Amino acid sequence: MKIRRLASWAAAALLATGGTIFLAQPAAAAVPDRFGFALWSGGVVSQAQPAGTTVVPGIPGRWTVTFPGQGIAGGVVHVTAVHDALTFPPGRWCQAEAWGNVAGNEVVRVACYRPGGFLDAQPGFSVQFARSSGVAPPGFYGYIDSTPAGAIIDQYNSLGFANNVIHAGVGAYSVSFIGLGTPGPQDGSLQVTAANPAVGARCKVASFNSSANGQFARIYCFNSAGAWADTRFTVTYQFRRSLYGPAFPPGRFGYVWNVPPLGGPSTVFNSTGGAVGFAAGPPIWTIAWANLYTTAPSNTQVTAFGTTSDFCGLHKPWGPSGTTLIANVNCFTNAGVPVSSGFFASHSSRI
Repeated sequence: MKIRRLASWAAAALLATGGTIFLAQPAAAAVPDRFGFALWSGGVVSQAQPAGTTVVPGIPGRWTVTFPGQGIAGGVVHVTAVHDALTFPPGRWCQAEAWGNVAGNEVVRVACYRPGGFLDAQPGFSVQFARSSGVAPPGFYGYIDSTPAGAIIDQYNSLGFANNVIHAGVGAYSVSFIGLGTPGPQDGSLQVTAANPAVGARCKVASFNSSANGQFARIYCFNSAGAWADTRFTVTYQFRRSLYGPAFPPGRFGYVWNVPPLGGPSTVFNSTGGAVGFAAGPPIWTIAWANLYTTAPSNTQVTAFGTTSDFCGLHKPWGPSGTTLIANVNCFTNAGVPVSSGFFASHSSRI
């Protein structure tokens, strides 16, 4: 797919602030202030950070995740379905519903849906929460929590600049991570998650461009019928940083952009310097980050890339092959049929 350059979005972001981008006044760096992640699979919590993280089922298709001691205002959540759709078709997706500080704990509500917009208790999921403040080099990192209208609820930029969202039309958003400049044309990785407590919703990256001015992406969001629809969403950008913010430590994280084909060298990363293996699907893509495996808790997230209503997730939980970390990705049409699709995948360890 040809990626359109998004210089006009950068200009729009500048106009939105009167032609000038102002640096925030950062406090001492804290990346992250709080974070947590977990895998819910087979009715069991694993890969939990911090220890004691719980997942409690509610009505079928909804769960409450509690990250003890991580409660704080703001931050962003990412959720990815973990579902073997070859054994149990069709494909499923998961989304955030809400999150917040409850008695010092971060409580995240997750919902999973099957095609047609029906809540579904079958899928597992991978979930991550992170909240950061302050300026924190090296590498670049930022996130946005946006309302359906494109107003920013919360944001972070590791250089202290103000990020930007433009509501470009029904279900379409232009996001800018101002100041996080790289050589381009595409550098780093993105993750996007829909946040909707009422109905099934999905969001994905439709296009992506990097420049010396920052990182620019178009986000498309869809309802369960596959039509463009406005919804709250979160988006995180990472460049040589883990998906929850810091780098070195942790020393074990990586990401991949499948356009398809596989993206350029600066969109395929392994923090250990090891090789990144990639076997193309459909129905299953296999990513192999050499030397990335650790017994410490870790987390994998996947976001679809492209302009259709296709969506992507994890085929099964990530795991080791010796010291290599293996992640399997699957992608589906709106009807849940396996399809060839672009995607971003990101893996981060606690250490």
